[in-house]
Order: sequence, then structure tokens, then C-alpha cells
Amino acid sequence: MNILVINCGSSSLKFQLIDSETEKVSAKGLCERIAIEGSRLVYTPAGGEKMIFEAPMADHTIAIQMVLDALTNDSYGVVKELSDIDAVGHRIVHGGELFSEATVITDEVIEAIKACSDLAPLHNPANLIGIEACRKLMPTTPMVAVFDTAFHQTMPEEAYLYGIPYRYYEKYKIRRYGFHGTSHNYVSGRAAAMLGKDLADLKVIVCHLGNGASVSAVKNGKCVDTSMGLTPLEGLIMGTRSGDLDPAILEFIAKKENLDMDQLMNILNKESGVLGLSDQFSSDFRDLEEGYLQGKDNCTRTMKAFCYRVAKYVGAYVAAMNGVDAICFTAGLGENSGVIRGMICEYLTYLGFTLDQEKNSMRGKEIDITTPDSKTKILVIPTNEELAIARETAKLV
Repeated sequence: MNILVINCGSSSLKFQLIDSETEKVSAKGLCERIAIEGSRLVYTPAGGEKMIFEAPMADHTIAIQMVLDALTNDSYGVVKELSDIDAVGHRIVHGGELFSEATVITDEVIEAIKACSDLAPLHNPANLIGIEACRKLMPTTPMVAVFDTAFHQTMPEEAYLYGIPYRYYEKYKIRRYGFHGTSHNYVSGRAAAMLGKDLADLKVIVCHLGNGASVSAVKNGKCVDTSMGLTPLEGLIMGTRSGDLDPAILEFIAKKENLDMDQLMNILNKESGVLGLSDQFSSDFRDLEEGYLQGKDNCTRTMKAFCYRVAKYVGAYVAAMNGVDAICFTAGLGENSGVIRGMICEYLTYLGFTLDQEKNSMRGKEIDITTPDSKTKILVIPTNEELAIARETAKLV
């Protein structure tokens, strides 16, 4: 079964065509700058060269049409005709409490996703645009919504409720939802496979570390806590997001700087995190790591603060699960930075492990980076959200 996986942003569209039987990627690519001058399609068929097509994309429907044209092209396409695409899996950021698992998309499901847009105003509307565009161009092809929040819906009440008047949960469903759920689900499953054990018998902590970052506690295959909250702003210090902070800071800055709430939220989402901590040096951890190794003060304080926060969440989740069998590092930073992994693990040696420094220096490879006698395993597992979405789609279709 050929599954087209779509990850739609407000001005971009990532895609992969995956054979669900072999789980091989037939083609992948990205539409950039949709509805903006300079739009282009970057397309790579399996075993072929990357191709770039520059063309106006007034909207997502045109972008998806370009993707479908590329996939079915006589020269560089990977399927003969559109009917060879058996299903489409869409990444949806926020499903609220309405969706605890992936679901086949219907008119009712679309309305429910719209109802969650208040909780993810930057993401859900863009995700819906992708759905509508695909439905217009592929009206008979079954489609599935896979939600970032679904994996975290197993959290117990004590983990997801905030210490605010309960009526706000009852009226507006203000609670912890968590994100990156597709990644956390995939990585925890791979951890069990690497260890040769049943996930239902394990306690796993997943550190999804990239420009957006989150940590989750997975006990017996179920998420019991995660660091992101009502929105992706809570939790770890990230590329440009502040992560956890005292709410009173908002009032303090607002009065001192004469700012309104929109301005404050812009600061917390786009000017904070490692970008703000490094005094606007960079939001890219590669730049920060290079500066840290060169001894630059702004990079050093930023790297230390980030790693400390990650280690603190890991420690909290060890307590939440009363133990841990494996800690997993994934996503761009978690998969590729031995420096970051090492700095975080320095706080955690009480868990009974020793890092194999040679293995920890490896990048982007699925590997156990601890010595054989380690009680707790530290695993590096490249995430594959697209494959996870394809699996969910194939299962439902």
C-alpha cells in the first residue's frame, strides 16, 4: 500500500510517499514559501537526485498538485497514476481531548479539528488547509488524521491538570496536552525493540530535542507525563521559546516595557529560548555548540541552562515512574550532538550507567551509547514521524 504522508504548515508542506509493506520511502520532498514570492518544490525520488522546481504556488492546492504531478511524472515519478496512491496520512498538531488515536477523516472529524484551532492557532488551520487541498484533488482516496497530542491522552489527571480554578478546565479544557506525540510513540517502541523487551514491561523516558523540544515519561507503553503543556511553549528551553517561567514575569515586563499580551507572547515564542539566552547569538544549537567549545560565555551559559533543564525533567520523570529502564535521545539535536548528550548525562550517573564515549560521538545512528554493565540504558534513536504516520494510516485504511 502506498501511503502519502503530508505535514502541512502555514507556508510549507513536507511529504513522503511510503510503501507500507516494505516501509521504504519511495519519494520525499518539501514545498517552500507557499503563497510567498520565490516558492519552490524540492523533490527527491528514492535512488535519484534531488530536484528543485521553482514555480508560483498561490495556495496549498497548487502545491499539492505539483507534488502529485512529480510523483506521477513519466521520467522521475515513482507511481504510474494517482490511483496508485492508496491513502493519505495527515499530521495534525492538536486534537484536544476529542482524539486519543488516529482516525479516518470525515466531515465530522474536520469540524472537530476546527474546534481545536483555539488551542493551536498557528498549526491546526494550516493542517486543515492540507486536508482540504488533498480532498479536492483526490476525492476518492481515504485519508487519516494522526494527532501530535493523541499519544499523551493516557496521562492521569494528576499529571495534566493545572493549579488554576477547575472551572477553566471544565469550560475551556485548559490542561496539559503535550506534543511531538508521534515521535515519542515511535521512539519508545523502537527502544523496546532495541532492548529485546516488551514495551508493556518497560519504563522509558524520551528526550525529543530539536529547535522544539520535549520530554515524556512512558510507563508500560503509555505516556504518563510530558513537558509541553496546553501549547508547545511550556517545558524545556527551546530554540526561540522560553519554556517554563514564573507567570508573574509577564506582568513585570509588561509594566516595565509598556507591552500588551500579543507583544509578550511574541517575545516568549520568538525571541526567547536559547536565542534570547545567548543574547541573540543564535537559535541554532550547532552554532551554540561551536561557541561553547570555543569558550564563549554567552554560548556556555546557554548550553548549560538547556542541558540542566533537560536533566531536571528526566529526574522528575524517574520519580513519576518510580524508576527508569532506558533514556532515549531523538530529533535533530538528540540524534546528532554527543556534546549535548554528554552534558545532560553528567547529571544522571546516579541511575547506574557509564557512557561509552566513542559510541556517544556517533551521529544519527540507532545505538546504545552505554557500556554493557550499565543498569540504565542510554539510547540514541533517530525519530521517524512520517513512518509512524504511515503505519497508523495503513492500519486504519
